[in-house]
Amino acid sequence: MQGGNDVVYPGVISTLLPTQRMCRYRADRSPACNLVDMSKAGLNMDDIKIRYCFNLGQERHEVFDLQLDGRSLEVINIPCRNLPPWTRLEFHQCSHCPLDSEAYPDCPVAVNLALVIGRFDHVFSHDKVDLEVITDERHVSLHTTVQRGISSLLGLLFAASGCPHTAYLKPMARFHLPLASKEDTIFRAAGMYFLGQYFLRKAGKKNDLELDGLKKIYANLHLINKKIAERVRSATQTDSSVNAVILLDMITHLMPFIIEDHLDEIRHLFTPYFLDT
Repeated sequence: MQGGNDVVYPGVISTLLPTQRMCRYRADRSPACNLVDMSKAGLNMDDIKIRYCFNLGQERHEVFDLQLDGRSLEVINIPCRNLPPWTRLEFHQCSHCPLDSEAYPDCPVAVNLALVIGRFDHVFSHDKVDLEVITDERHVSLHTTVQRGISSLLGLLFAASGCPHTAYLKPMARFHLPLASKEDTIFRAAGMYFLGQYFLRKAGKKNDLELDGLKKIYANLHLINKKIAERVRSATQTDSSVNAVILLDMITHLMPFIIEDHLDEIRHLFTPYFLDT
């Protein structure tokens, strides 16, 4: 154990990465929302640090310090020992999961969510919370519902889990926008996908400007959300975490239809580009 109330788990082997991890989390429920100084813990300064601080009132706080590897963009400080049974890969496994349970005994998304699930069993989805999200670039504060705050956190944990289906969202995890609106998500997801196609074209590879691949990505995410909700439902006593997954899935489920029918609604934002042609 190091100074203060931080607990450190050194040398835990990830089921997804061949390298060692330092699994680190805040053991206290401190209201302090300053970012952890990773340099004092001997951690790579290229890594990305994100803190979610839930102020639930009556001196109740839940604090989550996440560290993303600067290159893999996967969370590398999740406690990896004594994982609950609902994280096992074969427990409500997705029908389109490409992973084999012998190589990957645990679902990578569920492993990340184990950090959160159970910490909110004492609150309900529509309870109010003062949420602070802190990164090196910004400090976001909002009075919102517990389910919306958890949903924002889960979106980050999904993308940074190492799941092959959620890996496409890693660029958005790198530039995480807490509490993103539906419009934010549509713009960011489409922009991310088009940038990916630009890099494919530069590399001489097949690319897709019709967004068909993005529709498929979100259709696969919808299947994951349904199975994750089943896992979470089996592990919780209140509705806050389950409803957070459902809230997250609303935009996921609608995205293919939005791409098909509603992207033209923001076409006017790009009028200056048409004036130059």
